[in-house]
Amino acid sequence: MKLSGKTAIVTGAGSGMGLAIAKLFAKEGARVVAVAGNVTKQDDIDKMVDTATNAFGSVDILVNNAGIMDNFLTVGEVTDEVWDRVLAVNLTGPMKLARAAIQIMDKQESGGVIINNASVGGLFGTRGGASYVASKHALIGLTKNIAATYGTFNKIRANAIAPGGVNTNIGATITAPSELGMRAIQGAGEAPIGEPEQIAKVALFLASDDSSFVNGDVLKADGGWTAR
Repeated sequence: MKLSGKTAIVTGAGSGMGLAIAKLFAKEGARVVAVAGNVTKQDDIDKMVDTATNAFGSVDILVNNAGIMDNFLTVGEVTDEVWDRVLAVNLTGPMKLARAAIQIMDKQESGGVIINNASVGGLFGTRGGASYVASKHALIGLTKNIAATYGTFNKIRANAIAPGGVNTNIGATITAPSELGMRAIQGAGEAPIGEPEQIAKVALFLASDDSSFVNGDVLKADGGWTAR
């Protein structure tokens, strides 16, 4: 088993990619912490990390998977409320969880691994609305900064996954899409649709020693959508 004896925190593990990641990590021997919580609340972040350390004595893997979309709202349409909410969930929450986990990982002889589930929206301009695209670009930047500091000079690797279209329930949150935003994403062509389990296997690779020399990378998993 690739993660035997490791303790992993997985956010957004109630469904979709997070659930698939949590299940696969457990199957591969990890002690998975997937408590109910809100990544925008410091108390809940502290609870996740404290649960891991109190129950298992370590935090070896952090998967920042929780994220939300924004109805493809353009800059001219996005409200302060939507912008603040998307940035809080997609960027500030992962930063705070990484900050908390690093305090533990930095003291461990084995270090640790941080995986941020970003998006192809973090690499291109038309795979989401303004707040979503900005948050995912920033999350990739955060990943690279962690990798360039803690990964280069310490033992904490950080990598990002950039999924394309994945069969999850996040699409149900797109209730009133922007007409202009939708025109932009449709111009990118139809996306192949992957399954959460396929993304989980990418996360497993990045969490395991199979990727021990991979640090600061962004691994696209989009079925070739952005290769066209």
